[in-house]
Amino acid sequence: MLTSFRGLMAVSLATVSLLSAAPVMAQDDESTDDTSAGAFTLSGNVALTSDYRFRGVSLSSGDPAIQGGFDVAHESGFYVGTWASSISGGDAYGDMELDIYGGWSGDITDGVSIDLGAIYYVYPTEDIGANVNYYEFLASVGFSLGPVETTLGVGYSPDQDSLGDDDNLYVYTDVGVGIPNTPITLTGHIGYTDGALAPPLLAGAADDTGLDWSIGASVAHGPFEFGVAYVGVEGPSINEFTDDAVVATISASF
Repeated sequence: MLTSFRGLMAVSLATVSLLSAAPVMAQDDESTDDTSAGAFTLSGNVALTSDYRFRGVSLSSGDPAIQGGFDVAHESGFYVGTWASSISGGDAYGDMELDIYGGWSGDITDGVSIDLGAIYYVYPTEDIGANVNYYEFLASVGFSLGPVETTLGVGYSPDQDSLGDDDNLYVYTDVGVGIPNTPITLTGHIGYTDGALAPPLLAGAADDTGLDWSIGASVAHGPFEFGVAYVGVEGPSINEFTDDAVVATISASF
């Protein structure tokens, strides 16, 4: 969702592969066929990506990842959901990431929306007996004008044992521009991390701040979407971790 947190979860489909993350606020479910039951709406998504990049950093060691999730939204704007991806986290994180999230989103005026939420990152298959799960609070403002959609967002994780008793701040901007009379959307993303999850720090440098970015395009057809993006991060370049990469994703929303 370029203007909603649930969309972010729907990808890491767009956030990671086309714009940048994960599970981070960004991107409304593009052409989702929802199943409604009164005031509630159920939606879902599945995806296959060539490399699971979370804010520019590979969590699948450069390998393909299978992803998917479900959302339940109320007409009042409140929602809850879950999203999962295969990862290559070794014994410390295992081979699966499970995100559980909730929040509220809605329009505050024509062309302007907000999204407030929280997400819990869970690694249920870790094999060292340590607490590696962590949580993050998220907020974003989305703007739309014709074929252009822009999101300004922030995520903050307070001090936690799983983050080495440190905190983490993430600020980002996502942009999507639909090409008129075509199914093609051009996407761009830039993010800044200050704290425990900064790309240079994860790559072994002493700097706990860093940028990530991506530029790409996607093509939608019915419930399906194919996207490709060039993704990069600031700091040391480690093969299949923090090196620049071209990431392709095919997804379906239902």
